[in-house]
Amino acid sequence: MKQSIYLKAILIFAGVIGISVGIGQMFFPIVFEASAGINVEGEVSLLSEIRAAGGTLLIAGIIMFWGAFRHSLSSSALFLAILFYLSYGLSRVYGIIVDGIPNQSLVIVTISEITIGLVAYIVYYRLRKKTSSDLKM
Repeated sequence: MKQSIYLKAILIFAGVIGISVGIGQMFFPIVFEASAGINVEGEVSLLSEIRAAGGTLLIAGIIMFWGAFRHSLSSSALFLAILFYLSYGLSRVYGIIVDGIPNQSLVIVTISEITIGLVAYIVYYRLRKKTSSDLKM
């Protein structure tokens, strides 16, 4: 997959967001969740779950970010961004359907995750299409 400015931009953006949220959830879960109006203080089992998700997101963010600068990793990193952000966003939509609408900050997060995932998909699709047409020539 050819490295384009759009590919680098989405991977850097998705990676920085993933790294930031991952660090917040893994190392500062009480403060991080409180910023969304969620109180997890003293909830040891819930904190464990949040830290596990944070560690996963941190590693995924690093891979996405690294993919912006490592050509051999860019396609996989972009695909990871699509999967990660759309799965988070669509899982939140499912939560809205079955549990109700969360606070405003989490609604914004949901919209942001779906948007990042869709933009990553558009970049992936266009680059794949361009690569396929280049190979046919």
